[in-house]
Amino acid sequence: MVNNQSFRHIEILLIEDSPSDANLTIKGFLNAKIANNLHWVEDGETAINYLQQQGEFADAPRPDLILLDLNLPGMDGREVLTEIKSNPNLKCIPVVVLTTSTDEQDILRSYNLSANCYVTKPLDVYQFIQVVHLIKDFWLAAVALPPD
Repeated sequence: MVNNQSFRHIEILLIEDSPSDANLTIKGFLNAKIANNLHWVEDGETAINYLQQQGEFADAPRPDLILLDLNLPGMDGREVLTEIKSNPNLKCIPVVVLTTSTDEQDILRSYNLSANCYVTKPLDVYQFIQVVHLIKDFWLAAVALPPD
């Protein structure tokens, strides 16, 4: 399959407070056969600064895809999602909620806040890596992402 992602690097923003989960996600994308740049921030406030290119992130690239944990310290993932989807300059960026929560209210609220999909992180390391590969295969190989 050939799509627009085949000819450019894909910019991915990972918003994740757990270093171990972030490392697993990064490993999964490093094994990808698609050129991508993965940027990691650990909390909601930093994510918003990154997305709005403020402060140290003045030259940050606009992400093509955002992977968002819900349970972040300070500004949580629900607030980050609300901020992204209410901003006309950011709302078309696909947001994949990638979280440990299986709470039906979290799932419903995420979709009501316009998340593009909701993925529950498996507790098993091997299954977690498989989930990352599925995200990569779908969002970076099958889907046409919005242009810059």
